[in-house]
Amino acid sequence: MFKHFEPNKIFSITSKAPKYVLSLFIIVISIGLTEALILSPEDYKQSHSVRIMYVHVPAAWISLGIFSVITFLSIFGYVFKIKNLFLISKSLAPSGFVFNIIALVTGSIWGKPTWGTWWVWDARITSMLILAIFYGIYLIAWRIYEDKEHVFRVTTIILITGIVNVPIIKYSVDWWNTLHQPSSINLLSKSTIHISMLFPLMIMTASFALFSLLIFLMKYNTELIKIKNKGLDRL
Repeated sequence: MFKHFEPNKIFSITSKAPKYVLSLFIIVISIGLTEALILSPEDYKQSHSVRIMYVHVPAAWISLGIFSVITFLSIFGYVFKIKNLFLISKSLAPSGFVFNIIALVTGSIWGKPTWGTWWVWDARITSMLILAIFYGIYLIAWRIYEDKEHVFRVTTIILITGIVNVPIIKYSVDWWNTLHQPSSINLLSKSTIHISMLFPLMIMTASFALFSLLIFLMKYNTELIKIKNKGLDRL
């Protein structure tokens, strides 16, 4: 089922999905921005600059999540020879890269009033920059190599190498003394962020996830059209 699929059948489903995802995205992002910019309280230390968090943190989460997902899909696809998983990974990567850049830029903007500088070679920031480099190399590899078997192998190696950086990003604030604050949200222990800030943060994360899904669907549909134009009935 996964090794072969008919582009026409898949496209008939994925081509209709973007308009529904876009509508849902507009609703969720509207609620999220209202909560983040108007209804949520200012921080007692960082004042209104804390509102950058509602873009910075979700962008970082989505970027890390997408890199982890495409690594898993590529490894699974390479081991079991499922070419469609590589197509999905290729279509997911651009939005992950964009959110990685957004996380770096908003982190710099947040750092200026908080730390007094736009950039420091902090463990968290540097490891996020390294992640962006891996994203870039991955995307470039798809453009350089024309042979599919070769690009499947090369991109999988890139992702396996880059995924080592993901836990480093996660635990960098715990392993080293950094300017970046420790995590305020913990799944295995009590979070230190107040619900008045946590709620808009979750809404903004959901909106970013929907935007990533929207970009993925458009990119994936484009890839399906290319396959159809080549006259291939199956991948």
